[in-house]
Order: sequence, then structure tokens, then C-alpha cells
Amino acid sequence: MSTNGYTCIRLVFCWINIIFWVSACVVLGIGLWLRIAHEGYATLVPQYPFLDVDALIIALGILAFIFSFLACCGSWYQSRCMLFTYFSMVLFIFVVEITLGTVAYFFREDLKHTLSEELRLGIIHHYNLTSTGMNTLADVWDDIQSKFGCCGVESYEDWYFIDAWPSARWVPDSCCLPAYYDYNCGKSRDTPIYLQGCYRQINNFFMKRLDLIGFIGIKIAVVQLYGLISSSLLLCTMKHRKLSNTYKSYS
Repeated sequence: MSTNGYTCIRLVFCWINIIFWVSACVVLGIGLWLRIAHEGYATLVPQYPFLDVDALIIALGILAFIFSFLACCGSWYQSRCMLFTYFSMVLFIFVVEITLGTVAYFFREDLKHTLSEELRLGIIHHYNLTSTGMNTLADVWDDIQSKFGCCGVESYEDWYFIDAWPSARWVPDSCCLPAYYDYNCGKSRDTPIYLQGCYRQINNFFMKRLDLIGFIGIKIAVVQLYGLISSSLLLCTMKHRKLSNTYKSYS
């Protein structure tokens, strides 16, 4: 291959990984935002741990950041060792992403059919005002009901006779309308409360998270695919130039 062609491949490879690096920063930022803004929401349905995607997105962002830097160094120093490491790791992550995307798609369909019942069972059996620590189920429900102006899963009656108050028609205080909010207001039959359930808002929240996973996965996979193709071309070209004594490595 001519020197111009080899230089062109190196430049394309570097630009692809600069885009990859910027994408990694964006992914890392999204992961941190999800961690800060919506931490604990996955406790609503603990049997679906894949919905707690914050750590996964942050990990992907960090790995993509490291690999893109490794790729640029490998291209700059013409190090076949660095490039081969980059190719192997990106190929592994690419396969993992395709697998996770497929699993998430099937779980998405399953979640649509079971979410309402799982939320209701969580309220009945696991809602506990005496729980301690951050992001307990009670904290998350209070946040959702206050933020979206709703009460219960399908309606406020979902809170009646749960295990936390088995003989009472009470609702959490977060169900009370803001103008009438007071301590233990949910125990009064005369306090105006939200009547609409929260299922639609919660379902939309989880579906958007799964769509976000898919969107990020596709974007990263496309960049990775170009990175795999260009890195393999660069490796082959380096091998050819080494055999023809026109190659200099700093590895």
C-alpha cells in the first residue's frame, strides 16, 4: 500500500476514535445523570435488575473512553500490540452489547405484561414505613406520587389493606393534594387525595430507560463497527509494511 493510503487509514481511524471518545463522554454523562436524578427507582421491581442501568451505562462510558484513547495512541505510535488489544476488547464489548440488546428487547415485552401486577405486589408486601436507609421503597413511591400527582398503581385503592396497615383504608401522605398536605394526612378520610394511579407514568419511565439503552447501544455499536473495520485494515497494513521493511514501531 502507498504511503498516502496508509496515512489516510490512520487519519480515518483516529477521527473515528475521536468521535468514539466524545460519545463515551456523552454516555458517561447520561449514566451519571441517571444515577443522580433517578437513583432507587429500580427498587420498584427488584426482580428486573437490568432496569437499574446506571452502573452499566457508566461502565460502558469509562471503557469506551479508555479504548478510544488506547486506539489513538496505537495509531500515533504505530503499535500493533495496542491496536490488537483495542480490536480484541472492542470486539468482545460489541458481542456483549448485541447480546444485552437482545435480552433487553425480550424483557421489554415481558415487562409490559407484568409491570402492573408486580408494582401492586410490591405495595402490598414490601412497602414499609419503618425501613431505614436511602432510596427505600417508601421513599421512591413518595417521590413518584409527589412528582407525577398520582396515587397507587391503578388507583388510590391499591393502598387499602396492605401489609403495612392490614386493617385500614389509608394511603401514604404523598397521595394528599399539596394544599392539604400534612403529617398523617393520608390516614384521614376527609383529606383530598390524588385519584389517578401511577402506572402509566411508571411504565413510561421504564420504557424510556430501555429505549435509552437501545439508542446508546446502537450508536456505540455503529462507531465500534467502523473502529473494528479500520483497526483491522490498519493492522494488516502495518504487517505488510513490516514485511516490506517500510514500517517503524514504537511498541
